[in-house]
Order: sequence, then structure tokens, then C-alpha cells
Amino acid sequence: MEHISAPELAAWLADATRAAPLLLDVREVPEYQICHIPGSMHIPMHEIPGRLAELDEEAVLVCICHHGMRSRQVAQFLEHQGYTHVMNLTGGVHAWAVQLDPDMATY
Repeated sequence: MEHISAPELAAWLADATRAAPLLLDVREVPEYQICHIPGSMHIPMHEIPGRLAELDEEAVLVCICHHGMRSRQVAQFLEHQGYTHVMNLTGGVHAWAVQLDPDMATY
């Protein structure tokens, strides 16, 4: 599993010459409702095993949670399921808010 920082991810998303990764937010519903990175797909961590069919095995997946711990576990799980292009957002959505989007709600 690779790790990506919030600034690296933002630069990637802003680069029209690169295919965008799938942003997979694995936090619980109330957390996602507080804040999320625009364009992210929301599947709570406990639902991932039953919803694998919704994820493209060939896509680059960037797993996101609050601080990066749950998303790291999901990324490891996905790799064990055969997904080969999995990344974890270091510091999670909190790092995104602090480093890139001061208007984003935090908790």
C-alpha cells in the first residue's frame, strides 16, 4: 500500500492530464455528513466487504477516514482481496482540512 499526503492528492486531482483516482471515504455516516472531500464515494468501513462489487479493481483507490487509521485498515483489506492500486490518505480528511481547506468543518 502506498501513502499519499493531502497536498499530493490535491495536486493530482487538479492535474487534468492524469486520470483521477477513486476517493473512497470509509467513515461513518455522521462523520461524512460533517465534511468530506468533494467527489468522494462513501462506503462505511463495516460495509466494505459486502460492497466490493462497487469498486473497480483496476482503478486507483485512495482510502480516506478521519486521521488515516481506519482507511489504512481498509486499504490493507482491499489489497488482500486482490486490489493492486490502493493508497491511504495520510492524516485523513482532517489533514485535508488543516492543510488545504480551512473552510472545511472539522471534528
